[in-house]
Amino acid sequence: MIPVILSGGSGTRLWPLSRPLYPKQFLALHTDKTLFQETVSRLKHLGSLDPIVVCNDEHRFIVAENLRDIGCTAQNIILEPVGRNTAPAIAAAALVAMKDGDDPILIVLPADHIIENIDAFGTAVEMAKKLASKGALVTFGITPTEAHTGYGYIELGKSLETGVHKIADFKEKPDQETAEEFVKSGQYLWNGGMFCFRASSFLAELKKLQPALLKQVKNAVDGSKVDLDFDRLDRDAFEQCPDISIDYAVMEHTKNGVVVALDAAWSDIGAWDSVWNVSAKDADGNVCKGDVIVHDSKNNLIYSQNKLVSVLGVEGLVVVETQDAILVANKGSVQDVKKIVDILKAAGRSEAKHHRTVYRPWGHYDSICMGERDQVKRITVKPGAKLSLQKHHHRSEHWVVVKGTAYVTKGDDILTLTENESVYLPLGIVHALENPGKIDLEIIEVQTGAYLGEDDIIRLEDQYGRV
Repeated sequence: MIPVILSGGSGTRLWPLSRPLYPKQFLALHTDKTLFQETVSRLKHLGSLDPIVVCNDEHRFIVAENLRDIGCTAQNIILEPVGRNTAPAIAAAALVAMKDGDDPILIVLPADHIIENIDAFGTAVEMAKKLASKGALVTFGITPTEAHTGYGYIELGKSLETGVHKIADFKEKPDQETAEEFVKSGQYLWNGGMFCFRASSFLAELKKLQPALLKQVKNAVDGSKVDLDFDRLDRDAFEQCPDISIDYAVMEHTKNGVVVALDAAWSDIGAWDSVWNVSAKDADGNVCKGDVIVHDSKNNLIYSQNKLVSVLGVEGLVVVETQDAILVANKGSVQDVKKIVDILKAAGRSEAKHHRTVYRPWGHYDSICMGERDQVKRITVKPGAKLSLQKHHHRSEHWVVVKGTAYVTKGDDILTLTENESVYLPLGIVHALENPGKIDLEIIEVQTGAYLGEDDIIRLEDQYGRV
Protein backbone atom coordinates (compact mmCIF):
# COMPACT_ATOMS: atom_id res chain seq x y z
CA MET A 1 0.00 0.00 0.00
CA ILE A 2 1.38 3.37 -1.05
CA PRO A 3 0.13 6.46 0.80
CA VAL A 4 -0.76 9.50 -1.28
CA ILE A 5 -0.62 12.60 0.89
CA LEU A 6 -2.44 15.65 -0.45
CA SER A 7 -0.74 18.77 0.89
CA GLY A 8 -2.26 21.59 -1.10
CA GLY A 9 -4.50 23.35 1.43
CA SER A 10 -4.15 26.91 2.68
CA GLY A 11 -6.14 26.70 5.93
CA THR A 12 -7.51 30.25 5.87
CA ARG A 13 -9.88 29.60 8.81
CA LEU A 14 -6.83 29.18 11.06
CA TRP A 15 -5.48 32.66 10.26
CA PRO A 16 -3.35 34.32 11.57
CA LEU A 17 -1.31 31.18 12.35
CA SER A 18 -2.02 29.48 9.01
CA ARG A 19 -1.30 31.41 5.81
CA PRO A 20 -0.91 30.36 2.17
CA LEU A 21 2.90 30.36 2.27
CA TYR A 22 2.95 28.43 5.56
CA PRO A 23 -0.43 26.67 5.91
CA LYS A 24 -1.85 24.58 8.73
CA GLN A 25 -0.42 21.21 7.64
CA PHE A 26 3.03 22.53 8.58
CA LEU A 27 1.95 23.72 12.04
CA ALA A 28 2.30 21.75 15.28
CA LEU A 29 -1.28 22.25 16.48
CA HIS A 30 -1.79 18.95 18.28
CA THR A 31 1.55 17.43 19.29
CA ASP A 32 5.19 18.44 18.88
CA LYS A 33 4.97 17.23 15.27
CA THR A 34 3.35 19.16 12.43
CA LEU A 35 0.05 17.81 11.10
CA PHE A 36 1.90 16.71 7.95
CA GLN A 37 4.44 14.82 10.05
CA GLU A 38 1.67 13.22 12.13
CA THR A 39 0.06 11.96 8.91
CA VAL A 40 3.31 10.41 7.64
CA SER A 41 4.14 8.89 11.04
CA ARG A 42 0.64 7.41 11.37
CA LEU A 43 1.03 5.57 8.09
CA LYS A 44 4.53 4.38 8.96
CA HIS A 45 3.03 2.91 12.13
CA LEU A 46 0.72 0.84 9.91
CA GLY A 47 3.68 -0.48 7.93
CA SER A 48 2.97 1.33 4.67
CA LEU A 49 5.64 2.31 2.14
CA ASP A 50 7.17 5.75 1.68
CA PRO A 51 4.48 8.18 0.49
CA ILE A 52 3.82 10.02 -2.71
CA VAL A 53 3.26 13.65 -1.73
CA VAL A 54 1.34 16.09 -3.91
CA CYS A 55 1.92 19.74 -3.04
CA ASN A 56 2.24 23.12 -4.66
CA ASP A 57 5.54 24.55 -5.80
CA GLU A 58 5.82 27.11 -2.99
CA HIS A 59 5.72 24.39 -0.31
CA ARG A 60 8.22 21.95 -1.82
CA PHE A 61 11.12 22.70 0.51
CA ILE A 62 8.87 22.79 3.58
CA VAL A 63 7.61 19.30 2.68
CA ALA A 64 11.17 18.04 2.22
CA GLU A 65 12.25 19.57 5.53
CA ASN A 66 9.26 18.07 7.36
CA LEU A 67 10.15 14.63 6.04
CA ARG A 68 13.83 14.99 6.96
CA ASP A 69 12.96 16.09 10.49
CA ILE A 70 11.22 12.76 11.20
CA GLY A 71 13.73 10.62 9.29
CA CYS A 72 11.39 9.78 6.39
CA THR A 73 11.66 9.97 2.63
CA ALA A 74 9.06 10.18 -0.12
CA GLN A 75 8.81 7.99 -3.18
CA ASN A 76 7.88 11.12 -5.11
CA ILE A 77 7.09 14.73 -4.31
CA ILE A 78 4.82 15.87 -7.14
CA LEU A 79 4.61 19.62 -7.66
CA GLU A 80 1.37 21.10 -8.93
CA PRO A 81 2.05 24.27 -10.96
CA VAL A 82 -1.48 25.46 -10.12
CA GLY A 83 -4.17 24.16 -7.77
CA ARG A 84 -6.80 22.05 -9.53
CA ASN A 85 -8.49 20.33 -6.58
CA THR A 86 -8.29 16.67 -5.56
CA ALA A 87 -9.31 14.74 -8.71
CA PRO A 88 -6.36 15.89 -10.89
CA ALA A 89 -3.95 15.65 -7.93
CA ILE A 90 -4.92 12.04 -7.17
CA ALA A 91 -4.88 11.13 -10.87
CA ALA A 92 -1.32 12.43 -11.17
CA ALA A 93 -0.27 10.37 -8.13
CA ALA A 94 -1.93 7.23 -9.52
CA LEU A 95 -0.19 7.61 -12.89
CA VAL A 96 3.19 8.14 -11.21
CA ALA A 97 2.59 5.09 -8.99
CA MET A 98 2.02 2.95 -12.10
CA LYS A 99 4.95 4.28 -14.12
CA ASP A 100 7.10 1.17 -13.60
CA GLY A 101 4.30 -1.24 -14.44
CA ASP A 102 3.13 -1.65 -10.86
CA ASP A 103 -0.50 -1.41 -9.80
CA PRO A 104 -0.43 -0.62 -6.07
CA ILE A 105 -3.28 0.02 -3.70
CA LEU A 106 -3.28 3.72 -2.80
CA ILE A 107 -4.50 5.20 0.45
CA VAL A 108 -5.21 8.89 -0.14
CA LEU A 109 -5.16 11.22 2.87
CA PRO A 110 -5.16 14.97 3.41
CA ALA A 111 -2.02 16.17 5.18
CA ASP A 112 -3.82 18.18 7.83
CA HIS A 113 -6.13 15.83 9.75
CA ILE A 114 -5.86 14.39 13.25
CA ILE A 115 -6.60 10.73 14.03
CA GLU A 116 -5.99 9.84 17.65
CA ASN A 117 -7.13 6.19 17.75
CA ILE A 118 -4.47 4.57 15.58
CA ASP A 119 -5.72 1.03 16.25
CA ALA A 120 -9.24 1.85 15.02
CA PHE A 121 -7.75 3.62 12.01
CA GLY A 122 -5.56 0.59 11.24
CA THR A 123 -8.57 -1.74 11.40
CA ALA A 124 -10.51 0.47 8.97
CA VAL A 125 -7.52 0.69 6.61
CA GLU A 126 -7.13 -3.11 6.54
CA MET A 127 -10.81 -3.45 5.67
CA ALA A 128 -10.45 -0.82 2.94
CA LYS A 129 -7.38 -2.60 1.49
CA LYS A 130 -9.32 -5.86 1.25
CA LEU A 131 -12.15 -4.12 -0.58
CA ALA A 132 -9.79 -2.15 -2.83
CA SER A 133 -7.99 -5.33 -3.87
CA LYS A 134 -11.33 -6.51 -5.34
CA GLY A 135 -11.79 -3.31 -7.37
CA ALA A 136 -13.81 -1.15 -4.99
CA LEU A 137 -13.30 2.60 -4.64
CA VAL A 138 -13.40 3.10 -0.88
CA THR A 139 -14.05 6.28 1.05
CA PHE A 140 -13.90 6.57 4.82
CA GLY A 141 -17.00 7.94 6.52
CA ILE A 142 -16.50 9.48 9.94
CA THR A 143 -18.96 8.47 12.67
CA PRO A 144 -20.61 11.80 13.63
CA THR A 145 -20.19 13.08 17.17
CA GLU A 146 -22.51 16.06 16.67
CA ALA A 147 -24.78 17.72 14.11
CA HIS A 148 -21.95 19.60 12.41
CA THR A 149 -22.79 22.01 9.58
CA GLY A 150 -19.19 22.35 8.39
CA TYR A 151 -18.91 18.86 6.87
CA GLY A 152 -20.46 17.09 3.92
CA TYR A 153 -22.31 13.85 4.66
CA ILE A 154 -22.43 10.39 3.08
CA GLU A 155 -25.78 8.60 3.05
CA LEU A 156 -25.42 4.88 3.71
CA GLY A 157 -26.77 2.41 1.18
CA LYS A 158 -26.92 -1.39 1.31
CA SER A 159 -24.88 -2.99 4.09
CA LEU A 160 -22.15 -5.26 2.71
CA GLU A 161 -20.67 -6.32 6.05
CA THR A 162 -20.21 -4.82 9.49
CA GLY A 163 -19.06 -1.23 9.06
CA VAL A 164 -19.16 -1.33 5.24
CA HIS A 165 -21.94 0.03 3.03
CA LYS A 166 -22.61 0.92 -0.54
CA ILE A 167 -22.86 4.69 -1.04
CA ALA A 168 -26.43 5.90 -1.47
CA ASP A 169 -25.64 9.59 -1.90
CA PHE A 170 -23.35 12.48 -1.04
CA LYS A 171 -24.91 15.46 0.73
CA GLU A 172 -23.52 18.99 0.72
CA LYS A 173 -22.87 20.81 4.00
CA PRO A 174 -26.36 21.03 5.57
CA ASP A 175 -28.06 23.64 7.71
CA GLN A 176 -28.39 22.94 11.43
CA GLU A 177 -31.84 21.41 11.25
CA THR A 178 -30.90 19.06 8.41
CA ALA A 179 -27.65 18.07 10.12
CA GLU A 180 -29.61 17.13 13.25
CA GLU A 181 -31.94 14.96 11.15
CA PHE A 182 -28.95 13.25 9.49
CA VAL A 183 -27.31 12.39 12.79
CA LYS A 184 -30.57 11.27 14.45
CA SER A 185 -31.34 8.87 11.58
CA GLY A 186 -28.08 6.98 11.99
CA GLN A 187 -27.88 6.63 8.20
CA TYR A 188 -25.22 9.27 7.57
CA LEU A 189 -21.48 9.63 8.13
CA TRP A 190 -19.29 12.70 7.78
CA ASN A 191 -17.36 12.86 4.52
CA GLY A 192 -13.74 12.68 5.72
CA GLY A 193 -12.07 13.14 2.31
CA MET A 194 -9.97 9.95 2.63
CA PHE A 195 -9.89 7.18 0.03
CA CYS A 196 -8.44 3.75 -0.75
CA PHE A 197 -8.36 2.01 -4.15
CA ARG A 198 -6.12 0.26 -6.59
CA ALA A 199 -4.47 2.80 -8.88
CA SER A 200 -5.83 1.14 -12.03
CA SER A 201 -9.37 0.98 -10.61
CA PHE A 202 -9.45 4.71 -9.98
CA LEU A 203 -7.96 5.57 -13.38
CA ALA A 204 -10.44 3.27 -15.15
CA GLU A 205 -13.37 5.09 -13.52
CA LEU A 206 -11.80 8.45 -14.28
CA LYS A 207 -11.39 7.47 -17.94
CA LYS A 208 -15.08 6.54 -18.06
CA LEU A 209 -16.40 9.58 -16.19
CA GLN A 210 -13.83 12.35 -16.87
CA PRO A 211 -11.86 11.37 -20.01
CA ALA A 212 -10.75 14.93 -20.82
CA LEU A 213 -9.39 15.42 -17.29
CA LEU A 214 -7.44 12.15 -17.42
CA LYS A 215 -5.97 13.07 -20.81
CA GLN A 216 -4.66 16.40 -19.51
CA VAL A 217 -3.22 14.84 -16.36
CA LYS A 218 -1.47 12.19 -18.48
CA ASN A 219 0.01 14.96 -20.61
CA ALA A 220 1.14 16.79 -17.45
CA VAL A 221 2.78 13.65 -16.04
CA ASP A 222 4.39 12.70 -19.37
CA GLY A 223 5.75 16.23 -19.69
CA SER A 224 6.96 16.44 -16.09
CA LYS A 225 10.57 17.28 -15.30
CA VAL A 226 12.76 16.19 -12.41
CA ASP A 227 13.90 19.20 -10.36
CA LEU A 228 16.25 18.18 -7.52
CA ASP A 229 14.09 15.78 -5.44
CA PHE A 230 10.81 16.88 -7.03
CA ASP A 231 8.66 15.90 -10.03
CA ARG A 232 7.42 19.11 -11.59
CA LEU A 233 4.22 18.58 -13.63
CA ASP A 234 3.96 20.29 -17.01
CA ARG A 235 2.28 23.63 -16.40
CA ASP A 236 0.49 24.07 -19.73
CA ALA A 237 -1.15 20.64 -19.57
CA PHE A 238 -2.09 20.79 -15.89
CA GLU A 239 -3.57 24.29 -16.18
CA GLN A 240 -6.09 22.88 -18.67
CA CYS A 241 -7.44 20.39 -16.11
CA PRO A 242 -10.84 21.25 -14.65
CA ASP A 243 -10.87 22.36 -11.02
CA ILE A 244 -12.88 19.47 -9.57
CA SER A 245 -12.88 17.28 -6.47
CA ILE A 246 -12.71 13.49 -6.53
CA ASP A 247 -16.23 13.40 -5.07
CA TYR A 248 -17.75 15.36 -7.95
CA ALA A 249 -15.57 13.75 -10.60
CA VAL A 250 -15.82 10.09 -9.59
CA MET A 251 -17.25 9.09 -6.21
CA GLU A 252 -20.75 10.52 -6.75
CA HIS A 253 -21.11 8.64 -10.06
CA THR A 254 -19.20 5.37 -9.79
CA LYS A 255 -21.03 2.08 -9.19
CA ASN A 256 -17.95 0.72 -7.43
CA GLY A 257 -18.00 3.10 -4.47
CA VAL A 258 -18.23 1.83 -0.89
CA VAL A 259 -17.84 3.55 2.47
CA VAL A 260 -16.02 2.17 5.50
CA ALA A 261 -17.13 3.64 8.82
CA LEU A 262 -14.31 5.19 10.84
CA ASP A 263 -14.67 5.99 14.54
CA ALA A 264 -11.11 6.95 15.50
CA ALA A 265 -11.22 10.36 17.23
CA TRP A 266 -10.85 12.15 13.88
CA SER A 267 -10.73 15.91 13.32
CA ASP A 268 -9.91 17.96 10.25
CA ILE A 269 -8.79 20.89 12.46
CA GLY A 270 -10.88 23.07 10.18
CA ALA A 271 -11.18 26.08 12.48
CA TRP A 272 -10.07 27.39 15.87
CA ASP A 273 -12.96 25.73 17.71
CA SER A 274 -11.66 22.38 16.43
CA VAL A 275 -8.22 23.18 17.88
CA TRP A 276 -9.90 23.89 21.23
CA ASN A 277 -11.88 20.64 21.01
CA VAL A 278 -8.82 18.38 20.55
CA SER A 279 -6.49 20.19 22.96
CA ALA A 280 -5.83 19.54 26.66
CA LYS A 281 -7.72 22.00 28.86
CA ASP A 282 -7.23 23.36 32.37
CA ALA A 283 -9.86 23.08 35.12
CA ASP A 284 -11.77 26.04 33.67
CA GLY A 285 -11.79 24.68 30.11
CA ASN A 286 -9.06 27.02 28.85
CA VAL A 287 -6.47 25.97 26.27
CA CYS A 288 -3.30 28.02 26.70
CA LYS A 289 -0.24 27.85 24.44
CA GLY A 290 2.78 30.12 24.86
CA ASP A 291 3.25 32.95 27.36
CA VAL A 292 -0.31 33.29 28.66
CA ILE A 293 -1.91 34.47 31.92
CA VAL A 294 -5.59 33.69 32.51
CA HIS A 295 -7.73 34.89 35.41
CA ASP A 296 -11.43 34.42 36.05
CA SER A 297 -11.98 33.14 32.50
CA LYS A 298 -13.52 29.96 31.04
CA ASN A 299 -13.54 27.91 27.85
CA ASN A 300 -11.10 30.08 25.93
CA LEU A 301 -8.31 29.29 23.46
CA ILE A 302 -5.34 31.62 23.94
CA TYR A 303 -2.33 31.16 21.67
CA SER A 304 0.77 33.32 21.97
CA GLN A 305 3.82 33.10 19.72
CA ASN A 306 5.88 36.06 20.90
CA LYS A 307 4.30 38.28 23.55
CA LEU A 308 2.69 37.88 26.95
CA VAL A 309 -1.07 37.58 26.40
CA SER A 310 -3.34 38.00 29.42
CA VAL A 311 -7.13 37.60 29.56
CA LEU A 312 -9.45 38.59 32.38
CA GLY A 313 -13.13 37.86 32.95
CA VAL A 314 -13.90 36.48 29.50
CA GLU A 315 -15.52 33.28 28.23
CA GLY A 316 -15.64 31.45 24.91
CA LEU A 317 -13.00 33.53 23.13
CA VAL A 318 -10.24 32.66 20.70
CA VAL A 319 -7.17 34.90 21.04
CA VAL A 320 -4.24 34.21 18.70
CA GLU A 321 -1.08 36.36 18.69
CA THR A 322 1.63 36.15 16.03
CA GLN A 323 4.54 38.44 15.12
CA ASP A 324 2.42 40.67 12.90
CA ALA A 325 -1.24 40.05 13.73
CA ILE A 326 -3.69 39.37 16.57
CA LEU A 327 -7.06 37.66 16.23
CA VAL A 328 -9.77 38.05 18.88
CA ALA A 329 -12.96 36.14 18.05
CA ASN A 330 -15.97 34.58 19.66
CA LYS A 331 -15.48 30.80 19.52
CA GLY A 332 -18.87 30.47 17.86
CA SER A 333 -17.82 32.75 14.98
CA VAL A 334 -14.49 31.19 13.99
CA GLN A 335 -15.90 29.58 10.81
CA ASP A 336 -15.97 33.15 9.43
CA VAL A 337 -12.28 33.95 10.00
CA LYS A 338 -11.75 33.52 6.25
CA LYS A 339 -13.86 36.69 5.79
CA ILE A 340 -11.11 38.61 7.59
CA VAL A 341 -8.60 37.05 5.19
CA ASP A 342 -10.75 38.15 2.24
CA ILE A 343 -10.66 41.74 3.55
CA LEU A 344 -6.86 41.57 3.87
CA LYS A 345 -6.54 40.20 0.33
CA ALA A 346 -8.76 42.93 -1.07
CA ALA A 347 -6.55 45.53 0.63
CA GLY A 348 -3.41 43.91 -0.77
CA ARG A 349 -1.97 43.32 2.68
CA SER A 350 0.93 40.92 3.16
CA GLU A 351 -0.66 39.44 6.32
CA ALA A 352 -3.10 37.58 4.06
CA LYS A 353 -0.30 35.58 2.41
CA HIS A 354 2.72 35.18 4.66
CA HIS A 355 4.06 35.71 8.15
CA ARG A 356 6.65 38.26 9.18
CA THR A 357 9.03 35.29 9.22
CA VAL A 358 9.29 33.93 5.67
CA TYR A 359 10.71 30.47 4.98
CA ARG A 360 13.10 29.73 2.14
CA PRO A 361 14.93 26.54 1.09
CA TRP A 362 18.13 27.86 2.70
CA GLY A 363 16.49 28.92 6.00
CA HIS A 364 14.28 31.92 6.82
CA TYR A 365 14.21 35.66 7.38
CA ASP A 366 12.31 37.90 9.78
CA SER A 367 11.42 41.42 8.62
CA ILE A 368 12.09 43.24 11.89
CA CYS A 369 11.08 46.71 10.73
CA MET A 370 10.46 48.62 7.51
CA GLY A 371 10.48 52.31 6.66
CA GLU A 372 9.86 54.20 3.43
CA ARG A 373 13.44 53.69 2.17
CA ASP A 374 14.90 51.18 4.63
CA GLN A 375 14.26 47.68 5.94
CA VAL A 376 15.94 45.54 8.60
CA LYS A 377 15.89 41.73 8.46
CA ARG A 378 17.29 38.95 10.62
CA ILE A 379 18.42 36.22 8.20
CA THR A 380 19.07 32.64 9.33
CA VAL A 381 20.95 30.31 6.97
CA LYS A 382 21.06 26.56 7.68
CA PRO A 383 24.44 24.75 7.78
CA GLY A 384 25.68 24.03 4.25
CA ALA A 385 23.01 26.22 2.65
CA LYS A 386 23.59 29.08 0.23
CA LEU A 387 21.48 31.97 -1.01
CA SER A 388 21.38 32.51 -4.76
CA LEU A 389 24.04 34.52 -6.57
CA GLN A 390 22.10 37.71 -7.19
CA LYS A 391 22.00 41.46 -7.59
CA HIS A 392 19.52 44.30 -7.07
CA HIS A 393 18.60 47.31 -9.20
CA HIS A 394 17.11 49.48 -6.45
CA ARG A 395 18.77 48.75 -3.11
CA SER A 396 22.09 48.37 -1.33
CA GLU A 397 22.65 46.09 1.68
CA HIS A 398 24.79 45.99 4.79
CA TRP A 399 25.31 42.57 6.47
CA VAL A 400 26.43 42.11 10.09
CA VAL A 401 27.17 38.57 11.29
CA VAL A 402 25.73 37.94 14.77
CA LYS A 403 26.17 34.15 14.91
CA GLY A 404 28.24 31.62 13.00
CA THR A 405 30.54 32.02 10.00
CA ALA A 406 29.66 33.43 6.56
CA TYR A 407 31.20 33.04 3.14
CA VAL A 408 30.29 36.19 1.22
CA THR A 409 30.64 36.64 -2.53
CA LYS A 410 31.07 40.36 -3.30
CA GLY A 411 31.76 40.90 -6.98
CA ASP A 412 35.02 39.04 -7.69
CA ASP A 413 35.94 38.69 -4.01
CA ILE A 414 35.18 35.87 -1.56
CA LEU A 415 35.14 37.04 2.06
CA THR A 416 34.99 35.07 5.32
CA LEU A 417 33.12 36.86 8.08
CA THR A 418 32.64 35.82 11.69
CA GLU A 419 30.64 37.30 14.57
CA ASN A 420 30.59 41.11 14.78
CA GLU A 421 32.15 41.48 11.30
CA SER A 422 30.26 43.17 8.48
CA VAL A 423 30.25 43.89 4.75
CA TYR A 424 28.65 46.58 2.60
CA LEU A 425 27.08 45.54 -0.73
CA PRO A 426 26.46 48.56 -2.98
CA LEU A 427 23.54 48.72 -5.40
CA GLY A 428 24.05 46.54 -8.48
CA ILE A 429 26.94 44.41 -7.21
CA VAL A 430 26.71 40.62 -7.67
CA HIS A 431 26.68 38.89 -4.29
CA ALA A 432 25.86 35.67 -2.44
CA LEU A 433 25.78 34.38 1.13
CA GLU A 434 26.75 30.86 2.28
CA ASN A 435 26.96 29.06 5.61
CA PRO A 436 30.01 26.74 5.61
CA GLY A 437 29.67 25.87 9.31
CA LYS A 438 27.92 23.28 11.47
CA ILE A 439 25.56 25.72 13.24
CA ASP A 440 23.00 28.20 11.94
CA LEU A 441 24.38 31.42 10.49
CA GLU A 442 22.51 34.56 11.59
CA ILE A 443 23.04 37.98 10.10
CA ILE A 444 21.34 41.35 10.41
CA GLU A 445 20.65 42.84 6.99
CA VAL A 446 20.00 46.56 6.59
CA GLN A 447 18.53 47.50 3.20
CA THR A 448 18.35 51.05 1.85
CA GLY A 449 16.97 52.21 -1.47
CA ALA A 450 14.06 53.50 -3.47
CA TYR A 451 12.37 50.07 -3.74
CA LEU A 452 12.71 47.19 -1.28
CA GLY A 453 10.35 44.53 -2.70
CA GLU A 454 11.32 40.87 -2.94
CA ASP A 455 10.84 41.01 -6.71
CA ASP A 456 13.98 43.18 -6.97
CA ILE A 457 16.11 40.02 -6.86
CA ILE A 458 17.86 39.09 -10.10
CA ARG A 459 19.10 35.52 -9.57
CA LEU A 460 22.13 34.54 -11.65
CA GLU A 461 22.84 31.12 -10.09
CA ASP A 462 20.79 29.11 -7.62
CA GLN A 463 21.26 25.58 -6.27
CA TYR A 464 17.51 25.35 -5.61
CA GLY A 465 16.48 25.82 -9.24
CA ARG A 466 14.89 29.27 -8.82
CA VAL A 467 16.77 31.09 -11.58
